[in-house]
Order: sequence, then C-alpha cells, then structure tokens
Amino acid sequence: MSGGGSGPYGTPAEYAAVVVGAGPAGVTCVGNLLERKVEPILWVDDGFNGGRVNRKYREVPSNTKAGLFVDFATSVAPFRKIVSAMPSRSRWEEPSESDGVAVGGKADKLQDLRQLDQTKGCELSYAADMILMLTEGLKRTPGIVTQQGRVGEGVLDESTGNWTVRIDTPSRSDETNITTAQTQRLILCTGSSPTDIPLPGQLPDLPPLDLDTALSPTQLSRILSPLGPTTISVIGASHSAILVLRNLYRLAASTKPDLKINWFTRHALRYAEYMDGWILRDNTGLKGEAAVWAQQHLEPENFPKSDVSNYITAISYAKEAEQEIFEQHLPGSDYILKAIGYSRDPIPHLRTRDDKQITPYYDHEKGCFNYVKESDCGSIGDLARLPGTYGAGIAWPERVKDPYGNVEYAVGFAKFMKFVKRVSPQWN
Repeated sequence: MSGGGSGPYGTPAEYAAVVVGAGPAGVTCVGNLLERKVEPILWVDDGFNGGRVNRKYREVPSNTKAGLFVDFATSVAPFRKIVSAMPSRSRWEEPSESDGVAVGGKADKLQDLRQLDQTKGCELSYAADMILMLTEGLKRTPGIVTQQGRVGEGVLDESTGNWTVRIDTPSRSDETNITTAQTQRLILCTGSSPTDIPLPGQLPDLPPLDLDTALSPTQLSRILSPLGPTTISVIGASHSAILVLRNLYRLAASTKPDLKINWFTRHALRYAEYMDGWILRDNTGLKGEAAVWAQQHLEPENFPKSDVSNYITAISYAKEAEQEIFEQHLPGSDYILKAIGYSRDPIPHLRTRDDKQITPYYDHEKGCFNYVKESDCGSIGDLARLPGTYGAGIAWPERVKDPYGNVEYAVGFAKFMKFVKRVSPQWN
C-alpha cells in the first residue's frame, strides 16, 4: 500500500508510527506493530530491498540454523498471513505472469527454507529472499504506507511528545511523495556498516579492500583474478574475518595461486560453546562453517600441516605492540582489509522545536532512547526518556548477560524478533 501525504491545509499527515529502515529489523518492527494494531504506519527506506543482508551478504553462510529463519517468518500473525497467501513453488521454478509475485520472480521463500536441513545453517540468500517476500507482503497490507527515501530530520514537540519528520525523497515527477509526517512513535532500524578506523603508526597508503566485497566469493574473484601477484593484509579474528580468509584461500588454491594473505590477529580464536540450555559466547564466538574451517585449518596445531599455510601468513601480536607490528609487516601489501566489527550508520538529525540538538542514548534493555533534557530553570538536567523514540536491529541490539556474567549484544534475526516482541508492547 502506498500513498498518503499532507493533511488538510498542508499540515503533515499523522501516523501511529514511522519506521525508518526496511532490513530484517525494520520488517520485524512493522510486523510486531501490526500485530498490536498500531496503525497507520509510515515505512521509509531507500529501496525496500532487504537491507545489507540481501544487498551484500547473499553468499555468506549463516551461523543461524535454517529452522530459526522459518520460526522468524511465522512468529507474528501478519507474517503468517503473508506466508499463507503465497503460491507454493520451489526456489528455482519460474512463476507465470498470473501469479502476481513481485519478489525476484519467485514465490514462497519459506518453502525454500523448509526444504533445507532445519538443524544446519544455510546461505543467507535464503534468509534474504524470505525478508524480501515479507517486505512485499507488508507493503500490500492495509495500514502500511511506504515511502522511498530517507528520514533526514525529526523535530520533537516536547509539550506533546510528538515528532514531525522530514523525508528526503527521490526526485520523480510521476509519484506523489510524502515529504513530512507527524507521529507518536519514531522507530529507528537504521543498520550498521563495516568499521573503518585509522591504524596506528607511519604506514603506507594502502588501498582498502571492502569487507562487503571480500565476503562475496563472486565479487572477490572478479576484482582480484585479473591482477598480477597480489598480497592482501587482513586484520581481525571475528566471524567475518574468518570467512574472508576462507574466501581468499579458496581463490588462491584454485585460480589465483599468486595470491598471498597476511593475517593479523591479537588473540586466539574464540568459539561459541553449547552449554546446558545456553550458548557461551553466543554473539561473539565462531559458529557454523566459519568455526569448523577455523578449527581445521587455523588453530596452531593444525595450521602448519594445512594447505592454508602455503597462502596465509599468521601474524599474532599484543595490542601494545600493534604499531610496531603494522609498521613492520604492512609495507609490501597491495590491499588492506579491516574485519574489525560494525559501526552504526548515520541516523536522522534530531532536534526540538526550539532548535536544540538532541543526542539520543540507547537503552539496550528497553529498546527506547534517552536524552539530556533542559530543566525548568534552563540548566542541563539528567537523562530523561526521549518521547516516542525506539530502535532495534544491529545498530540498536539488546544487551544480554549469560549465566557466567559475560555481557554481549544480541544480533540476529531470531534475536531481533525476541527483543522486539518483549519491548514493543511498551512502545506507547
């Protein structure tokens, strides 16, 4: 469903919620809001194309069991309604024009997931296709108004707690665009991108190899195969770093034997451990294919006798020796790749009606935001609840503590759903 616009006399139309972002977290929030009868919802995104998972990570193996993706797609009534309305068809069968299915030319993506081993991981393309299917279904759901573009600014009326948002839309003369809207709830599902921070020391100006590119074997081969002898320095020991090392090794061992990889790591590999009813290092440890490959090839007792050691040079170092190590070993590299985590993407500019800038502070346990509010006497007061503002997803995850007291941030489709189900009833 699309449309909507300004209300009478040019005033912004009012919505029960404005959801910013249409990746897995945005889909999660829209589904939960609909289940609670919070509507109408204005849903804003650049492309409604499944977020970074679909755009960048379709070839990445999941560290989530296929069965959990199925559970995600059936966890709220609006999702179940979409799934039940989809014609059954295998992943590769082409639809007819009469099917009216607009998701990549295919139909029921949940059927594709259900055909997999539910106890094992899968390519994220399966999960991405499922998100695309749900997105298309939600866009057609009564109570949903979609607008392609970005929320550039949110202005808070502190007397009422309501927001007026400005939407920067594509310049297209054939569409009626929503450029402003008022809402009781501003929900940020704005996502994250690979972290890129300066490295210490006097280092050569090395061209970066994008982490997103390196996580796609297809794109990696397209870029590196035409080159002559190539050396790439990879920094990090996280899940993404291990997948990059695997992709680079497989390329070197097949079609590009002149590829060499320097692997910089500050600590031993860390794995998720399945305990009695819970998982140690559930969000920070290696899982799935990455864990299996790392154990077989990168652990110190296996590395020297693995073919991996013919292409990868492991360089371990302590943090205090970081600058010295980089200055010694980075020169001579053709590319540098930083697999050191993810950082939040920019959010809309937030301010009050009297033009005071708002810096939001996220509450990782309640899913809401706080801000520094001016007291009645004009001085700066303590943190107060930022009215009607909430967040979810990789940029705004739940903080969790395991039975040993370790604190982590819960990232993943099922974890987003569990968190939003718990906190969204308080999104008033």
